[in-house]
Amino acid sequence: MIYGLIIGREGSRGYPNKNIVEVLGRPIMSYPIIEARNSKYVNKIFLSTDSSIMEMIGEKYEAVIIERPPELCNDEALGEDAYKHGYFWIKDNVCQNIELMVLLHCNAVTVTTELIDKGIEILRGNPDLDSAVSVSKYNMWSPLRARKINDDGLLDPFVPFETFGDPKTLNCDRDSQGDVWFADMALSIVRPSCLENLEEGLLPQKWMGRRIYPLKQEGGFDIDYEWQLPMLEYWLKTYGRYG
Repeated sequence: MIYGLIIGREGSRGYPNKNIVEVLGRPIMSYPIIEARNSKYVNKIFLSTDSSIMEMIGEKYEAVIIERPPELCNDEALGEDAYKHGYFWIKDNVCQNIELMVLLHCNAVTVTTELIDKGIEILRGNPDLDSAVSVSKYNMWSPLRARKINDDGLLDPFVPFETFGDPKTLNCDRDSQGDVWFADMALSIVRPSCLENLEEGLLPQKWMGRRIYPLKQEGGFDIDYEWQLPMLEYWLKTYGRYG
């Protein structure tokens, strides 16, 4: 069996209620549920949350509710722990024989049914892979450009330039280091072993395992700020089925 598991909690300091804000007439958390529900391979969708409002929205879109424990709902809680809890809840209460888990975030809307089905087919055809994960190319956010503010209030390289080779050969061109792919958090399709052996996974998203296949898409991202909403509306109209 293949199950979808979407996670989202009630509290958000950066953008309160971001999971239920409406875009194009629907709460944003509904979009990844709809796309997973339309997959020809996903048998059932589960929503792990502590929010009664999100529970109602999830049930409207045919998701089965998993009560997210309080210790997994604070600012220190990690998404990987919520995924692990949800996975074992499904395994203990629904089905022991789980082939794949389709992992989603309520605030990560940039996912399509086609991408989900492609990832499932790739994992079925390549048993040596741990996961298939959506990625987007953002060369303008190369680690070479990243900075941090030091104790004097001035900028330092976030990563030592020597990490990228001889500093004398580096330049500010956004494409100078080759393509930079980010796991955009929209979709992770993983084998059960990734969640059962979470500590063996590659940082920072340990639920993805170590042998991770990139599912390339355009402009994927998760919502953390209100100013992203126009970008999301553009994405849904351009790459989704809501134009």
